[in-house]
Amino acid sequence: MRRRRVGLSVLARNLRGMTQEIEEIPLEPPVAGSEVDTLIGSLERSRRLFGWKTGGLDAAGLNQRLAPSAMTLGGLLKHLALVEDEYLTRRLLGTALGPPWDAVDWDSEPDWEWRSAASDSPEEVYGLWAAAVSRSRVNLRQVLSEGGVDQPVRLDWPDGRGPSVRRVLIDLIEEYARHLGQADLIRESIDGLVGEDPPAS
Repeated sequence: MRRRRVGLSVLARNLRGMTQEIEEIPLEPPVAGSEVDTLIGSLERSRRLFGWKTGGLDAAGLNQRLAPSAMTLGGLLKHLALVEDEYLTRRLLGTALGPPWDAVDWDSEPDWEWRSAASDSPEEVYGLWAAAVSRSRVNLRQVLSEGGVDQPVRLDWPDGRGPSVRRVLIDLIEEYARHLGQADLIRESIDGLVGEDPPAS
């Protein structure tokens, strides 16, 4: 068993404590709510499930693979940290990515986040993802206070089309959905953790 008893609660505290949250973070989308509340609730539910499926592991657990794939939970954490920053910092605000992403030559190392996670400590990968989620929440709250999900993001696609905030949120939800299935399989192979909802804390 490669699970640390305190790991998941530490990760949850990091996610709650990285920013001064003004409102309660929803556990899931409302049953009948606004479009914005539904999108944010869907994203937050995916983040919560991903945090549970990857939480509380030591370095060996974070680097375990499920043959024949080279994917690890540590790699997934680092990849989704990059995706959070890419979608809700660079694309949403048009702001350049900061450390560690700004030091990478992405042309020569397009899968850097997946490979480099193996040399990071659990605290580093958990912290990187939690910090990215925290930044994303602040950035999204700022943009939504200026207008709704119909407004364009600040960075156009390479072909010149300008996606809306709605499209970027849908893309991020889709990214989590794809990777949650992978995390389910990897985590079950590590210590048998299964299920669709984390236990109540």
